[in-house]
Amino acid sequence: MMDNLVPPPAAAPGPRRRDRHGRGMRGPIAPPQVPLAASRADLFADLVQDSVERLERRWPQLVDIDFLVLEVPRLDGPGETWNDEAVPLGGTIPARDGRPARVVVYRRPVEIRTKGRDERAALVHEVVVEQVAELLGLNPEAVDPRYGED
Repeated sequence: MMDNLVPPPAAAPGPRRRDRHGRGMRGPIAPPQVPLAASRADLFADLVQDSVERLERRWPQLVDIDFLVLEVPRLDGPGETWNDEAVPLGGTIPARDGRPARVVVYRRPVEIRTKGRDERAALVHEVVVEQVAELLGLNPEAVDPRYGED
C-alpha cells in the first residue's frame, strides 16, 4: 500500500472556470460575420430594412419616417385590455412634437403566421406597405403596384 501524505485539495466554492472534461469554456459555434450567428430578431430587422429600401426607391419621402421592429404589440393606455380582435402585425405613430412619423412591425405575430423565410419576407413587405399607405393616406396598391400579388 502506498501512503498518501498530501491531502487532496479542498473544492473551492464559487463558479467553475472550466467544463467538467477540462477542455475550457466553449466558444461561439460560428464567427459573427456568418449568417448562422445572426439572431432571429436581426434577420427579421433585415427583412424590414430590405422592404423599406425597396419602397424608398419609389417614395423618397420615406427617408423621414422611422421604421421600428417590436416583439409584440403592447397596451399603452390605462384601462386597455385584450379583446377578441386579431393581433396586429404592424402599426403607425404619426409625427408630433418634432418627432418623425413611425412605422412599427411586430416580429412575433408575423413569425407565427409564416413558415419559411420567403413567406416571412412577403408578409413583412405587405405589412410595411399597408402601414406606409395608412401613414401617407393612400391605397396599398398606390404605394406598391405589386401589393397583393402572390
